[in-house]
Amino acid sequence: MLDDFQYKSNKILLKFCSCYFNFFYFYCMKFSFKNDYSEGCHPNILQALLQTNFDQQAGYGEDDYSLEAKELIKEKIKNPNSDIYFVSGGTQANLIVISSILRPYQCAISASTGHILNNETGAIEATGHKILNIESEDGKLRPSDIIPVLENHQNIPHQVMPKLVYISNSTELGTIYNTKELEELSTFCKENKLYLFMDGARLGHGLTSEISDLSLEKVAELTDIFYIGATKNGGLIGEAIVINNQELQQDFAFNIKQKGALLAKGRLLGIQFLELMKDDLYFNLAKHANDQAMKIKNAMKEKGIQFLSDTYTNQIFPIVSNEMINTLSEEFEFYVWKKIDEDYSAIRLITSWNTSDEAVNNFIEILNK
Repeated sequence: MLDDFQYKSNKILLKFCSCYFNFFYFYCMKFSFKNDYSEGCHPNILQALLQTNFDQQAGYGEDDYSLEAKELIKEKIKNPNSDIYFVSGGTQANLIVISSILRPYQCAISASTGHILNNETGAIEATGHKILNIESEDGKLRPSDIIPVLENHQNIPHQVMPKLVYISNSTELGTIYNTKELEELSTFCKENKLYLFMDGARLGHGLTSEISDLSLEKVAELTDIFYIGATKNGGLIGEAIVINNQELQQDFAFNIKQKGALLAKGRLLGIQFLELMKDDLYFNLAKHANDQAMKIKNAMKEKGIQFLSDTYTNQIFPIVSNEMINTLSEEFEFYVWKKIDEDYSAIRLITSWNTSDEAVNNFIEILNK
């Protein structure tokens, strides 16, 4: 452990550096609404990493911090029988889960906007598993969407076997599942012997949305596997894979190791999740990001701006003129998401756990001009 003087000195230095770089970034560079992982991590994590730096711990996730974090997650989902594994990122989590669950002839089902379909360089297909694509305007899947897929894959054994339904909450379009929707989907999957896997890269934002009636406990009850994303909600890196279906727990650790995800210094992930799960910090950070996005959304609605999808999380997709895009681009960074016509496009704005009132107010001020 660091002695008290050294620890306090390092803490002061960290605070000074943080203030300096925040000042430099805000006043000398464009503020980014491109993603929710532009910043490093919440100060509690940095302090915990610093304070525990010289503690000797077991490797490969057997350290005290990882074990305590796993127990804390089990308490929050109220399922002591779930297995939990920490990995470094979302694509890694998706790849390991899907490739380990499916037999060589089985495939996954995803909405057309799904991350595994569009943003992971064919990682799932590279393992030999096809992804069946379902068009979805709001990024969500419903039993009625999946039924035609199952009906069209009855030419056994000449077609791949649909076996896993991949969803995300919140979705790539910022929309969320309510309890009724997830219950219906879960029941349908059980009746049709399909695994239900939830990508939780932005799970905190989905669960703390002002219109959400879902809880972490309910997600664990209704899915076979899901993960809790920290990379996009205050962590340096890290996702916590939660396996609720005990049939899928057997030998899962071998897949973690084989895919290069078992860190020797697993404490790096364990410490982060331990800090994020304490006192509901994880959910407080997500709610802050949502609240900041809603301030911008409401300001745009007052100006009569329409949106590509009606979202209540930290992602919003306003449809604005090319002239407005050029004006906003002078001060802010964001993605032009979809061309609507020659004069208008939908842009994507994402707020984070650290998006300040100053940045939001500045955006709204320029918008109003």
